[in-house]
This record gives sequence, structure tokens and C-alpha cells, in this order.
Amino acid sequence: MNESLSAQLNNPKTVRAWCMYDWAISVYNLVITTTFFPIYFLGVTKSAYGENTVPFLGREFKNTSLYDYTLSFAYLAIALLLPILTSIADSRGNKKKFMQFFCYLGGLACIGMFWFGGGKPSVEWGLTCFIFATIGYVGSLVFYNSYLPEIAKPEDQDRISARGFSMGYVGSVLLQLIGFGLVIYFSGNGDETSGPLFTFLLTGFWWIGFAQITFAQLPEPKAPPVTGKNVWVAGFQELKKVWTQVKKLVVLKWFLIAFFFYSMGVQTVMLAATLFGQQTLGLPADKLIITVVLIQLVAIPGAIIMSRLSAKYGNVTVLMGVVLIWIVICFSAYYTAVLKENGNFVEYHFYGLAVLVGLVMGGVQSLSRSTYSKLMPPTNDTASFFSFYDVTEKIAIVIGTFAFGYIDEIFGMKHSALLLAVFFVLGVGALVITRNKEKQVRKALQAQLNTADV
Repeated sequence: MNESLSAQLNNPKTVRAWCMYDWAISVYNLVITTTFFPIYFLGVTKSAYGENTVPFLGREFKNTSLYDYTLSFAYLAIALLLPILTSIADSRGNKKKFMQFFCYLGGLACIGMFWFGGGKPSVEWGLTCFIFATIGYVGSLVFYNSYLPEIAKPEDQDRISARGFSMGYVGSVLLQLIGFGLVIYFSGNGDETSGPLFTFLLTGFWWIGFAQITFAQLPEPKAPPVTGKNVWVAGFQELKKVWTQVKKLVVLKWFLIAFFFYSMGVQTVMLAATLFGQQTLGLPADKLIITVVLIQLVAIPGAIIMSRLSAKYGNVTVLMGVVLIWIVICFSAYYTAVLKENGNFVEYHFYGLAVLVGLVMGGVQSLSRSTYSKLMPPTNDTASFFSFYDVTEKIAIVIGTFAFGYIDEIFGMKHSALLLAVFFVLGVGALVITRNKEKQVRKALQAQLNTADV
């Protein structure tokens, strides 16, 4: 780590600026992906075509499945791009510039969604903006995450990571409430489309605007000498080099395997929860928006609680408990859908699930990020290691969202919930192995220390 960055460790201004990007960017994940866009997309396509089947690129799709496939494509694109981008950033020392580029790409794409609608909507336009917004969101996050070990000491990374997530939840809930107010205002005047469209517009301006606070303070890593490497292949070579190191670090290897499996479930649940509530349970848009706000409000103390529990019991042990709760959530979602089919569904069943999701949602993301950061070997190539982490997560999302949409298209969405439970079971199994390997490594290190003392 160069001197300019080491001087920034636990610097209050730098930490605040880093956390502020969570405030700026989290509105996309909540307002666009989780709430308003899926509700708007399902509503406007059903209104335009009279059913849940949507023509797209010469073929007809179930609208919920098309939404999942679009997400899967976006995450596949970014998974392929990330190695190239981090290679350029590492070789030129300009990770902040790439973080800015993806911020502006995503923010402008959100603004572009304002023109998605009217009559039979241009599905291609709306989904193209959605894809670019997702790429901008994910692309900037890899560079944002890679700053964590450069601005915080190892013992403070759990706390600062949780602080970032908490700020993100507060900011996104605030804009969520503003969007909800816009929807109520325009709906009261018989306009069902302007509320979400203006919310898309505000999201783009919010993201770009508040990010300026981060960009003004966040340090730019010192550029290393240009080696003449082909940046188009160097990134993949870096991933291979990282994987070579990971294979030798048995605890980190098994953690990444666990992370891969449970990320298939976590991210898909978060991306598809609104679809499940609207399509499978038939909940109206206003109640879904309130439910998502409830999830975010519960997630704030949830992330803090998980951080404190990890300090007492260890990250891996707490993650095991969190993933077990996710398994309960998946089976409960299936049971709730069965109750709906039998006419015994009560809305409070869904609200109870929402509270449970909120409690573990922030914790699993925050703890995963900080656990990986602490398990990483000492290195200056943090962007490469976090690129590997992000590519692992994005490939998991590609598989998770595509599988969810495919099962939904063939068997129905309630069966997709059972599929996610399988991913979580595999994840918790790998976490058990991770914890055992961690104990073995600690025991071996203690034995070495005892031998040295003798």
C-alpha cells in the first residue's frame, strides 16, 4: 500500500466520503431493481398487451421471467467486463475514474428510463436502460468495495462496512418514500405511470449528485509504472493468479465456495421479492412499496446487530446462522404461496417474511464483504482480489436469476423459491467446512507458536 493511501486509514473524512457512496448508489438497488421498476414493468406490459406474456426480440416471454433473464444478462455482461476493467485500473492506477464512469453510466441510464412508457411501451428501450443501469451499479461497486482495505484497518472493517450499508439503507428509504409520495399524488389524479417515471428520473440525479461528495474526498491510488501488458487479457490472467493464491489459502477458498452458493439465493431473493409479492400473492403496488420500506428499515439494525455478533462469535459462525434463516425464508415463501392458492393467505404472512428478510439482508452482505477483506492475503492488488470476489458473486447471480426465471416460466414462481433453498443448503454446508478449516489453521498456528516458545 502506498504512503498516500496508508495515511488515509481510518481517516474520518475519507471514511465518511466512502460511506456516502453507499448513500448515493443504494437508491438504484432499492428504488429501481427491488421496487418501482419491476412493479412498473409488470403493470405497464400487462396493461399494454392484456396479459402476462410479452413479445421481445421476436419471441414471447412471461413478463416476470423476461425480467429475470434481463437481470441475468446484465450480470453476465459485467462479469465478463470486470477482469478487463480492473486490469486497466490496476495498471494505470485509476480505479476512481472507473468508479466515476460506471456511476455516470448507471445514473444516466436511470434517467433514460423516464421515457419508458406510453401506449404499447418500447420494451427494448426500457430493458436496455435497465441493463445499462445494472452494469453501472455493479461496475462501480467493484471499485468502491476495493477501497475498504485501503481506508480502514482490519479490526475496523466490519464496523465501517456495516456503517456504509446502514447509510445506504437510510438514503434509499428516504428516496423510496419520496417516490411513494409521487405515486400516490399522480395516481390520485388518474395517472398511473408518471409517479414511477419521475422516481426513475430522481434516482439518476440522486446517484450522480451525492456521488460527488465521495469523488471529492476519496484518494486516487498512485499509478504504477505501465508494464506494456495487454489489458484485454491481463485481467483474466490476474483472476487466474488470484485463484492460484486462493487455492493455497484453504479457509478463503471454502469461504468463496460458500459465498458463491448462498449468493445465488440472497441476491435472487432480493431481486425477485417484489415480483413474488405482486405476481404470486397478488399484492397491490402501494402495499409492496410499504413492504420494501419496512425491509430497509429493519435492515439497518440488522446490519449493526450482525456486526456486533460477529465480533463476539466470529464472522463465519454468524454467517452460518444467517444462511440458515434464509433457508427458513425460502420454505416459508413456498408455504405462503400454497396458502394463497388455497384461499387461506393473510397479508401479514408476507409482512412477517419481509421483516425476516430485512433482518438478515444487510448482515449477510456486510459480513461477506468484510470477511473476504480480512481473509485476503496482504497485497497491493486489492482491485484484483475484489474483482475475483465480485465476479464470483455476479456469476452466482447469473445462475440464480436465470434458474429462478426458468423454473418460474415452466412450473411457477413458488417452485423457484424451493430452488433457492437448495442453493442456501449448499452454502451453509460450505460454511461449516470453512469454520472447521479455520479452527484447524488456528490450531496449527498455535502449535507453531508453542514450539517457537520452547
